[in-house]
Amino acid sequence: MSKPLVLAVVGHTNVGKTSLLRTLLRDPEFGEVSPRPSTTRRVEGARLSVDGEPLIELYDTPGLEAAIGLLEYLERLPKPGERPDPPELLARFLATGEARLRFEQEVRVLRQLLLSDAGLYVIDAREPVLAKYRDELAVLAMCGKPLLPVLNFVASEGHRAEEWRTALARIGLHALVRFDTVAPPVDGERRLYESLTLLMEEASPRLQRLIADLEAKARARRRAAAQLIAGLLIDVAACRRSVPAQPELERQAAQELREAVRARDQRCVDDLLRLYAFRPGDAEYDELPLLDGRWEHDLFNPETLRQLGIKVGGGMAAGAAAGATIDLLLGGASLGGAALLGALAGGTAQTARNYGQRLLGRFRGQRELTVEDPVLRLLALRQLQLVRALEARGHAASERLRLALPERSGWQGGELPGAVLRARAHPEWSALNPGARLDLAERQLWQQRLAELLLAEIDPAAADSR
Repeated sequence: MSKPLVLAVVGHTNVGKTSLLRTLLRDPEFGEVSPRPSTTRRVEGARLSVDGEPLIELYDTPGLEAAIGLLEYLERLPKPGERPDPPELLARFLATGEARLRFEQEVRVLRQLLLSDAGLYVIDAREPVLAKYRDELAVLAMCGKPLLPVLNFVASEGHRAEEWRTALARIGLHALVRFDTVAPPVDGERRLYESLTLLMEEASPRLQRLIADLEAKARARRRAAAQLIAGLLIDVAACRRSVPAQPELERQAAQELREAVRARDQRCVDDLLRLYAFRPGDAEYDELPLLDGRWEHDLFNPETLRQLGIKVGGGMAAGAAAGATIDLLLGGASLGGAALLGALAGGTAQTARNYGQRLLGRFRGQRELTVEDPVLRLLALRQLQLVRALEARGHAASERLRLALPERSGWQGGELPGAVLRARAHPEWSALNPGARLDLAERQLWQQRLAELLLAEIDPAAADSR
């Protein structure tokens, strides 16, 4: 097992060093983040491993605050005519009393960088390029370690990234990376680690292995996210409530159905937050719109007719079959009713169980409530919107995601996916119904098909590669 690459995260106070660690580690609880200066007072480390093998050790360090005074002190250390090597001069400084007293915080940073293979110099790109930052870089360079500048907060308006790029090039730092810790680019980690390989060729195998692992985990997260959303949609599409056709009882049942769907929706939100390693409550939605009963529309879907043994063709034949079903379900005994009852009687035992009691209940004055198509569309849109937001969210973000109605997309029009339509006719597929059978092979097959459609929206590149 090779030795892990050791990186010190250094920079001025309050530029986002701890935030960078949180995002790279996918740990919103790492360290302490605060607008107060000098929040980090000690060195704190963590590891990135692949298959149990540590590849990188990252160390958070206190912020530099007295670089101007420290550089002036270092320049006075050599005797007249003496020109010591920078690391030697730094070693001499670390042995002085000033190092233990006046520059105690800077010394913690320098000692950690000396123990490391390289340093990540974090910059608040919103700040102007001031002399104190040049002095910090001059002091850090005395350690003789590679430094990679990391431009933070580049997603903010008014950042000065180009000014910093020019200023860093003037002192010989041409390799840098733009990495906003609150809103990192999708390929931000890859860019950061690939930039390190330019400075440390010997570390390339470990860094490339880490990059491959990170990208594999990202693909797995997207697939898992698609499965979670597909499970939600199947559960809600197949959910139903039977209630006597009395206004007060219907209102009560509709409210219970609303609450069940909201709870299932929130469970999916919580599962997605957990999947992306965010905290519970990091996202909130506007409330779902009201639901309404849809007995007739539910029992017309093609899968229901297929299970009842009715073949619906095109044109007048289809209209006639649908009309016969409408008449029957509305309590009439018009032409076609006997044929439908015959189809039910001649069907499978499962068909009789699924629909016999429902049809009987209808004749006895029962009303069946299911969830409207627009609500299903909204559930899909919002969960997809949440996944996209989590994909672009760094673990240093502190504000809650507020997700209102999403923008227009394919889910707002056209026919619902076949898996959702099929679930309408299978109440046993819904975890929200008594006696659910979530282990049925047919349910799992259609959930997988639906997840593949959702994945194509979450990760088009993955869909194109299949």
